[in-house]
Amino acid sequence: MTARDFFSRWRVRLGYFLGVLVLLLALPTPLSILLGAAIGAIGLAIRAYAAGYLHKQEVLITTGPYAWTRNPLYLGSSILAIGAAVTMHSWIAAALILVYFVVVYTFVMRREEMELRAKHGAAFDAYAASVPLFFPRPAQSPSAGGAGGVFSWERYKRNHEYEASLGFLLLLMLLVVIWRWRAL
Repeated sequence: MTARDFFSRWRVRLGYFLGVLVLLLALPTPLSILLGAAIGAIGLAIRAYAAGYLHKQEVLITTGPYAWTRNPLYLGSSILAIGAAVTMHSWIAAALILVYFVVVYTFVMRREEMELRAKHGAAFDAYAASVPLFFPRPAQSPSAGGAGGVFSWERYKRNHEYEASLGFLLLLMLLVVIWRWRAL
């Protein structure tokens, strides 16, 4: 099993373990929770926008946010991770979150890239040559004649993107409880 396969298969389970660990290290304050929630909301909005286009490997999506970056869901997730790190108000917890994200998702993005290349061949190669892997190039038009159509709330729901919002809301509620408990 390669590192790409390991992290692709175990990223969620590792994330649960990491979640428990960072919650134990968290020292949230009302301000850190509010700032982190605002940052996380931006990440959730990016993820929602991307999920409304995503056909999960059925179609090579090149419109909407996929015209700016090949991985807008992970871009949104990285901003969400930064928001979570801010809410923790702990340098150790923040470092663990950010290192986890960089290590795991670097491998995951490369594995998914290999799968897309195998499925879509030259079309993916042309797309990859013109759109960056992660950091967006917003100068390009988000609907520059690519495949994938337009945003769809039905696709957003089918991709279960609301689960990311529910998970982040649960994290915020747990941090409020931790803050109140530590304040006693």
